[in-house]
Amino acid sequence: MHLARGEKNWIIPDGYIPPTSAGSLESHESVCVLNVSSEEALLNFTIYFEDREPIEDILVVVPPRRTKHIRTSSLAKEGTSIPVGVPYAIEVRSDIPIFVQYSRLDATQAENALMSVVAYPVK
Repeated sequence: MHLARGEKNWIIPDGYIPPTSAGSLESHESVCVLNVSSEEALLNFTIYFEDREPIEDILVVVPPRRTKHIRTSSLAKEGTSIPVGVPYAIEVRSDIPIFVQYSRLDATQAENALMSVVAYPVK
C-alpha cells in the first residue's frame, strides 16, 4: 500500500505571459505536474483575471507515475485562452494527490530570467 503523497488543490497567484521575447528563446510559463500515483490524475484548471470572468474547467490528464509540463499558453476552453501581457492566477484541482511547480522564462531582454517555485498547496 502506498501512502498518498501530494495534495489535490494548488494555487499559483502570480501568472503573466510576457508579450515579447528577445533572442532565440521564447518567453513562456509552465505548470509542471508530478503524479507519483499508480492512477492517472484528472486535473481541472481555472484561470482568474483582474478584469474579466475566469476561464473554467480546462481539463488535463497526467498519466500514472509521470510528469507533465503544461505551457500556460496552451490552456484554453472553447477558443478562449490566456492573453499575453495580462496578469492572471491559476487554480489546479486534481482527483488524486499530485505535486505542482510553476516556472516562468522571461526572455524579454538579452539577460534572460528563469523563475521556478512550488505552487501553494491547499489542504
